[in-house]
Amino acid sequence: MSLFGHGNDLNRQFIARPDSAKEDILYKWPDMTIRRLTQVTVQPDETAIFFKEGKVAGTLPQGRSTLDGALIPFLGDIVDWASGGNMYRAELYFVGTREFVSLPFGGPIDNIEDPETGLAVGLRVYGEYALTVSDPAAMILKLVGTRQASNELITDWAREQILKALRTSVVRKLTAERWPVLGIAARTADIEAALVADVQAPLTPYGLTVTRLGNVTISLKPEDEQTLKGLRKDTAYTRLAGGFREYGVGAALKGIGEGAAAGGGNGVAALGVGMGLGGIVAGLGIASPPPGANPGSAPPSGPVGPGPVGSAGGTVCTSCHAPNAPEAKFCSSCGTTLAAPKAMHCTQCGTAAALGAKFCGNCGVALS
Repeated sequence: MSLFGHGNDLNRQFIARPDSAKEDILYKWPDMTIRRLTQVTVQPDETAIFFKEGKVAGTLPQGRSTLDGALIPFLGDIVDWASGGNMYRAELYFVGTREFVSLPFGGPIDNIEDPETGLAVGLRVYGEYALTVSDPAAMILKLVGTRQASNELITDWAREQILKALRTSVVRKLTAERWPVLGIAARTADIEAALVADVQAPLTPYGLTVTRLGNVTISLKPEDEQTLKGLRKDTAYTRLAGGFREYGVGAALKGIGEGAAAGGGNGVAALGVGMGLGGIVAGLGIASPPPGANPGSAPPSGPVGPGPVGSAGGTVCTSCHAPNAPEAKFCSSCGTTLAAPKAMHCTQCGTAAALGAKFCGNCGVALS
């Protein structure tokens, strides 16, 4: 005698959910014809429901029940009279009533404007949900129907409804709170609590309830994440540099130095770009390197400004012959006192002579 076989053994007297289906939310007994006085075992974490012609005929209590119309009145509605009253004909479903956990969900949400940068970025959400069957009859009638009962039929449909609800809820939540998209993981607890209520609406009519969401992760598309990180870095550097223009010039000069340090054609190209930035650099008061200088080398020490004044309007040191500024009192090269030289006159004719002249320009007498 077969206890749980799927054949037509009319001597079968025991019915229970098989061990292979213990983890399923829904299990349908394969035979519609069940012998009178058969014993049906219903576990504490499930319920057993008889359906006939699309209507609920009755529900068995937890424990072991003997199918006898004298003991269970609703069985009189499913008697197969062609068998002389010895058989019942109906569909028997076993429905798990415990909480089913660690069910995955995830997928793209939508594009959203990042409150921090104003850029439109694409979001994705992933996580797990826990599900219970709050109304077994509604789930079977409205969701399963005449289709082949399976665990995937229920969980896949629930996952799609959850993701559909989250597409609206997550965008609304982020927009209302104006949370920056980068670093949104810190808000996970708040998001999970707010979204649990939002995902109930599409599931409740089908007798399903999401008891909790867990490990919810909202992430950016990789390319959008790189864009936001780059923009945040540029914003921080701009603030430190004092303005976007100053930061741009600094970044360009850094790139020139790195290109020159790389050597070869990169250095030549970087030098050309650097020379093209001369107007911008000059406008910012930054000294640009002279042509031919190594762009990557350190700038010359000392103040940036005009060089030493030559003899045209300046004073030449009588000791080292170095040119000095007109107002200088000491030589900038050797420290010798720069006393204003006395004008020379010819001892013969008294004509004033030019500084450094050896002969009088008037009479030709040698000057001492």
